[in-house]
This record gives sequence, structure tokens and C-alpha cells, in this order.
Amino acid sequence: MSVQQKSVDTIRILSTEAIQKAKSGHPGICIGAAPIGYEVFSDFLRFSYNNPKWDNRDRFILSAGHGSMLLYSLLHLFGYNVSMDDIKNFRQLGSITPGHPEYGKTDGVETSTGPLGQGVANAVGFAIAEEHLAAIFNRPNYPVVDHFTYVLCGDGCLEEGISYEACSLAGMQKLGKLILLYDRNNMSIEGDINATFTEDTATRFAGQGWQVIRVDDANNLLKLRAAIQRAQSDLTRPSIIICQTVIGYGSPLANSPDVHGAPMGEENLQKMKEFYNWAEEPFTVPEDVKKHCLDIAEDKLKYEKEWNKMFETYEVAYPELAEKYKKFMAGCRPDFNKIEGMFDYGKPEATRASGGTIINKLAKVMPNLMSGSADLAPSTKTELKGEGYFSPENRLGRNIHFGIREHAMAAICNGIQLHGGLQIVCSTFFSFTDYMKAGMRMSALMNIPVIYIMTHDSIGVGEDGPTHQPVEQLISLRSIPNMKVFRPCDGKETAAAYISALTQNSPTAIILTRQNLPQYEGSGLKALTGGYILQDSKGKPDVILIGTGSEVEICSGAKEILEEKGIKTRIVSMPCMEEFEKQTKEYQEHVLPPDVKARVCVEAASHFAWYKYCGDCGEVVAMHSFGVSGPAKELFNYFGFTKENIAEKAMQSIEKAKK
Repeated sequence: MSVQQKSVDTIRILSTEAIQKAKSGHPGICIGAAPIGYEVFSDFLRFSYNNPKWDNRDRFILSAGHGSMLLYSLLHLFGYNVSMDDIKNFRQLGSITPGHPEYGKTDGVETSTGPLGQGVANAVGFAIAEEHLAAIFNRPNYPVVDHFTYVLCGDGCLEEGISYEACSLAGMQKLGKLILLYDRNNMSIEGDINATFTEDTATRFAGQGWQVIRVDDANNLLKLRAAIQRAQSDLTRPSIIICQTVIGYGSPLANSPDVHGAPMGEENLQKMKEFYNWAEEPFTVPEDVKKHCLDIAEDKLKYEKEWNKMFETYEVAYPELAEKYKKFMAGCRPDFNKIEGMFDYGKPEATRASGGTIINKLAKVMPNLMSGSADLAPSTKTELKGEGYFSPENRLGRNIHFGIREHAMAAICNGIQLHGGLQIVCSTFFSFTDYMKAGMRMSALMNIPVIYIMTHDSIGVGEDGPTHQPVEQLISLRSIPNMKVFRPCDGKETAAAYISALTQNSPTAIILTRQNLPQYEGSGLKALTGGYILQDSKGKPDVILIGTGSEVEICSGAKEILEEKGIKTRIVSMPCMEEFEKQTKEYQEHVLPPDVKARVCVEAASHFAWYKYCGDCGEVVAMHSFGVSGPAKELFNYFGFTKENIAEKAMQSIEKAKK
């Protein structure tokens, strides 16, 4: 037996032993796809185990994240900081080998995967970032950005709609350095995929503009190698390599759904070891395999050394470009105080329009900024003016046409952000975040600063009706850990939202209006606190009106009514609950004094977020149903978002507080 084949078998056995010890996991893919993983890591992947974040490494993404033990075995064998103890602690609390790969937890894991298809879309984002950065920085004889993105997926990934969206875009964009390795084992948890997935995958991808390569037996390393070489040789289009595998190959449960998502049991594990003539003690890597894989990994260190040497001469030949490259990779965060006009707003305007002004000001000082939209940039106002659109003919374009592919857009943006060197912004109508939710959740799970611009933010959409009027979306996004949700009331708060998004490592959703809003004297950088006193009373307030976005204007009108009646009224703008919750208790109580129990919370969205702030005596004016179709002004009246109703609710709250 060759040491190459023995290495593949080591991956199979080690992965299965770890799953058996954990009493949890997915052995089938680890066994069946082991030759694919080995071939990529041994013969193609350029990496540095000493520096897993080396800029110009090839990226390997396990979209079929349930096969995480396959990846951990590969990382262990090829020198990464994944020890045998880590392998033994697979799926245990606090280990660096969790049940699905988690970004930031394990060296060599490029992105968190598990929800099927997300990794495929992430890979498209990595490939877009590589192409764009290469166009900016590469010069003859200086391939500063020059690497492949490999992604391993299964049948389930390609059943998910997100993969169709993402691969369609990848084919149109001719992302030639993207190679998708399809582990086709024809088996899912419920059994043979012929019950659910009978389409001609090859024709599908060919129709989407991909090079299609078949490997009829993925156990044949020579065929796999030739297929990947062929994929690399055609840089005019992305490539899919359809690898015919057998789930759980060599075990008594081979080609059965029983080996997909549960340990195979000690008896079956022993029989599989007999099939592979495996005589090693549990959790043992044969010495020849260990030497073979580490020798390969050591040899691959030359790629980083060669790149570093090349970059040194690049710095001499192109000093300005080299400095620019370093700034890109460091993040290109501007000095916001030096951006002229960030807070200059006079006349009323929609916050989406303010956002359009702001993003273009930022684009001038952030050359690493890219912006894309799901076919709505003219409405969301997120186009970077004069910067062109990224395309096969213009890799320098800083705008991206995502098409009507919201789910893929979010996941692709995760890949762009994870690649390094770029700051990505994407946009659509707020109601369509439901299509994007899985990708947005992954942004938050990985805590990466993708910026989501969501416009047409409430029943203010008007005539388009309830299908386009977001109601429950605010509470949905606010419920996601690590996700900041800003709903600014004017241009200055919108600027503050962007500043917050660009100064913290977490995703931010900025929710903007279609309709015009007034500009406020007291707004601005105070919005960075999440909640602040926008308009105050003379002396201790009798009632506090708390609003966000367009409803701050209604609160302001209600304040006038109340103060004519001698009711001292404070208005608190609460553009970002997440930021307000980070403030000290003293600050929070300064804004919302505990002894002022009369409060009214106003937001043209779901009411669920507000009871914490309204207290026992407060009132909440919000949506308890979907919207309806009609002119926006009439809808605000219809649902009670009027200054008169808010003033009335304030009086009711004051009466409650007296009891």
C-alpha cells in the first residue's frame, strides 16, 4: 500500500474513532470524502501551518460542515495547531474541534459552516475578493494576490436554493479560481437522494457557465489529481468536479443512511478497520503517514517564504501600491473627523438618501470599500458613484450586481469580508431580510463586520402593501446575538450608524426610510450611545417619549401638545438598543430615570422589543398586525402613529404612574 493511500485511510479511521468516542457526529462523509480532502491538501493547497492567516494562502472551505472531523483530521496531519488531544475532544465543551467548523476557534478554519450551502456561497465571496484585490495590486511579475478557493460540498448543499443563487452568480462572473469539489454519494439522512434530487447536476452547472469535470471513482487519487489540475488550467470560468463517492466506504454501513449522522458503533468500526487492514492502536497516526504529511506541510512553507521575498521587491518597485496593500489588509479605517460634511444636513430627506451621501463620502477615503445590492441600488442609494461595477471585464469595479439573490448575497458578503482586505456593504428592502436571515445570522455567529443597509423600513412604504411593509423584522434582527441594529431618525444619526458599523467588529444592520424625515438640532454622535436625550423638558420630566426612526418626528409633535398642557416631556431617540445596553447603568438611568415611570415607546414595527423600556406604567404604540396597502400618511393615521394619539397615551401613562 502506498503512503498516500495509507494517509487517506488514516483520515478515515481517525475521524471515525473521534466520532465514536464523542458518541456523536457524521462519519459517512469523513470516510467517503477522505481522498478528496487528502488530495487537495497534499498536492494543491498552498498554506503555511506556521501562519494560518498568511494573506496569499489558498482557501479551503468545508461547506458540508457536518463533516468537520474530516477537516480536523486533515489539519492535524498537515501540521496545524490541532493536537491528538483536540481530536479526542471532538464535540466536547470548550474544545477547538466543535461539531461544525467555527471561524476563529480552530486554525485553518476559514468560515463557520453547517447550514448547508452557506459555504458554497462564502466561497464565491472569497473568489470575488481575490479577483478584485488582484486587479488592484498585481503587476507584471508581482502576483501579490494569486490564490485558489476550494470548497467541498455534498448533495445537500446543492439541494439548498442558496447554492443555485451563488453558483449562478459565480458562473456569470467567470470566477476561474473557484473550484467546487462535489462529494456525490447519493445519500442523505432519509435515504437515497433519488427520492428528492434527480436533476442533471452537470447540465445545471454547464448552463450556469461552469467547467464540469467528472471523477467516476473518488477513491482513485490519480483521477482526482488530474481533475483538479484540469480545473486549475481553465481560469475563464469556475469549475465543479463531480466526485462519485461511497458514503461510509469500507464499513458495514457503506452506502446506507445509517452512516450519515451517527457513530457506527464499536463492532462496525472494528469491521471497517479489518477492511482497511488497520492494526494501529486507537488514535494513532502511523509513523510513515505522520512523516509523509508533515514533510508535505514543511515543503509548502516555501510558498509563504517566496511570497514574502517577492513582496519585498514589490515594495521597492511599487512603494505606493505596497503601502496601499498593507492598509487594505489592516482595514483602512478613516479618521471620521476629517470627512467633510458627514453631519451637514439641512432640509428634510429620507434616511436612505442621507445614507447614499454618507457611503459615497466614505468611499472617497476608504478605497477598500465595496457595495452591492440585490438589484435595488437605485432605491437603496448604495451605489458608489463613478466606481464602476465588478464584472469579468472590470475587476476593479467597487459595486456588485448581486441580482435578485438576497440569501446568496448575505453569504457571499460573509466570504468577501472573511477573505481580508475589503469592507463590504450590501443592501435590499427591509422586508426581504427574511430571505437573508441565515446569512446574516452567520455574520453574527462569526462576529464579522458586514454592513447591511435595509431601506423602506416600515408601513411608510405605503402603497406596496403588507408584502413589502416590514413589521416583525426589527425584533427578528434584534434577537440575533452580536448583531447591531440601527434605525436612525435623521441624517446625522445615519452618519453615526455608519461610524459605529466601521469601528466595531460585529455586523450592523442600518434600517432606513423611504420617506423624508426632519433634521434635529440635538442629534449626531450622541447616537453612538444607542439611546440619548434628543429633546428635554425644563426640569424633571413628567413623561418620556421613546422613539426610533420616523417615529421620533411623531414624538416631537406629541411633545408640543403635551407641553401646551403643562406636561414636561422628554424625547429619547433610541436608534440602537444593542449600543444602549452596553452603556453604564448610570448613563442609562440618566437617559431613562427609574423614578419617571410615565413612558410611551413608539415604533412602527413589532411591539415585543419595547416592554423592557416602557415599564409597568408605560404604553407601547407599535404594530400588532401586518400593514395594509395605502398612502403612507393615511397608514400612520390608521395604525395610531399620530402626535395626538401619542399625547393621549402619554396622559394615560401619567395616570397609571400616579396610582
